[in-house]
Amino acid sequence: MLSVIIPTEGVEQPAVATLAALVPGAAAGVIREVLLVDRSDNAVMERVADVSGCRFLRLQGTRAAALAAGAREARSPWLMFLHPGAVLDTGWIEETTQFIQGVAASGRPRAGVFRYARSPYGDSGWRDSFKHLARTFVGPLSDQGLLIARDHYQRLGGYAPDARRSEARLLRQLGRSSRTLLRSRIVMV
Repeated sequence: MLSVIIPTEGVEQPAVATLAALVPGAAAGVIREVLLVDRSDNAVMERVADVSGCRFLRLQGTRAAALAAGAREARSPWLMFLHPGAVLDTGWIEETTQFIQGVAASGRPRAGVFRYARSPYGDSGWRDSFKHLARTFVGPLSDQGLLIARDHYQRLGGYAPDARRSEARLLRQLGRSSRTLLRSRIVMV
């Protein structure tokens, strides 16, 4: 049903936190595969992928190139893009299933973005306040994850590997009318 693509940079801890949050979704049969696309030269993420049962891709290039490569390699009709360190609420499984069924029944292409929640353990400095304002006025940012049908992703042109701010460009292309803010929250650890 769903392929999850996580672009990593050779740092184990945030990727493992995200993978741990995805385990219930795999157990429920919502997640078909997880692809870790690593942009570093160390073998840390390859071991993490091996231990956790994920597919592993190594790629030199931008984060957008890693996301695009993961989307090309994914086998499922639905794609979920998450940053390493993104932890989803427990209700994400049911809501994701309902969202996918609703989009299929309506015939209208839509994408879902998770609701951002501040980490209770993170710093709440000026940078966090600025991001909160940006989310309020501009709309969701790329660290909120993206749930999208593969054919809709391809029609939009996907992530442009060499373009600056490719993730923001794709969110803008979706626009407010074909983008749903899901109730499930996402926290960056």
